[in-house]
Amino acid sequence: MHTSHFCKLLVYEPLVCDTIGFILSLDGTTQENKMRFIQNFKWTDTLQGNTPSAQQDAIFELISMAFNVAIWYAKFASRLAGKENITEAEAKDVHRSLKVAAGIFKILKEVHIPRLITPAEKGRDLEPRVIDAYIIQSQAEAQEVTIARAIELKHNATLIAALAFETANFYQKADHTLNTLEPECSSKWRKYLQLKQHFYMAYAYCYHGQTLLASDKCGEAIRSLQEAEKCYSRAEALCKEYRQTKGPGTTAKPSEQLFFLKLGGLIKNTLEKCQRENGFIYFHKVPVEAPQLELKASYGLAEPISFELPPLSELCTPEVYATFDLTKGAKNDKAKPKEEEVKPMKEPDLKPQKDTGCVVS
Repeated sequence: MHTSHFCKLLVYEPLVCDTIGFILSLDGTTQENKMRFIQNFKWTDTLQGNTPSAQQDAIFELISMAFNVAIWYAKFASRLAGKENITEAEAKDVHRSLKVAAGIFKILKEVHIPRLITPAEKGRDLEPRVIDAYIIQSQAEAQEVTIARAIELKHNATLIAALAFETANFYQKADHTLNTLEPECSSKWRKYLQLKQHFYMAYAYCYHGQTLLASDKCGEAIRSLQEAEKCYSRAEALCKEYRQTKGPGTTAKPSEQLFFLKLGGLIKNTLEKCQRENGFIYFHKVPVEAPQLELKASYGLAEPISFELPPLSELCTPEVYATFDLTKGAKNDKAKPKEEEVKPMKEPDLKPQKDTGCVVS
């Protein structure tokens, strides 16, 4: 996943989760837990620079912690996928990690975020448009791993074309999800999503062209390959625009990856083959309009892995809960230490590996 938007550090301790879970649990009644609102929590958002979001709500803390766990899974996948000579086991870890991330984002959106008393502000991590984009992009990048695997094992061209088409649609959907966000926050992210959309549309048209040629539809195959060239050129242009666009975070370099560069050569060679065959054997007329892709993948689609919070510690009992007395807290606000400013940590650009199978970052 695009590391530009993963600016948070993961701080995850089981004890902390037990404590937050305990605060959020009910004390055997239908009333809200009395400790839910005793402390103000702050988290820095991925698109808003160094301006933190703050809510005096333990549910906000729980959601933010879980969000960071999802971020960790996505960053772990990105780091692993950037290695040279990635193994099959590592590719499976990348694939699973991205589906786990999608599952966490999904459960936060559907179950926990609606519990907040104060809705997330526009453009913040927990706002519906942003969380939706994270879910969709995690699924899309998991499917990138599937496509790379299918190509490596020389699976049927029809399957590869369908997977690429579905993945391109995921990236387009994520882009459209962000189109109403403020440009200064979302432009860079959207350029990344757009270049990935055109890249996988190029893959879809390229492999669809191979399917058409195998079915003796050489004219249509040529037109499909021509459309693949067009999409690939647009993806190259968007790579340059993406690197020049200002926005939060670091910059990935997909156009320097072998997985990206290989596609250009594949399209060129396949188109030349189709044109030669048409000149010697088929003599088909090349259609003016590009073929309509109505492809549906039956296999390889990435679904989010269901996520559940860990069970509450056995130490968190109603008896322990009953011992808390909020009236005995400190009343002298002046005695409270002044909050220290949290300095942001700059993430370095990831150096691209020339022979990596795909770009998840």
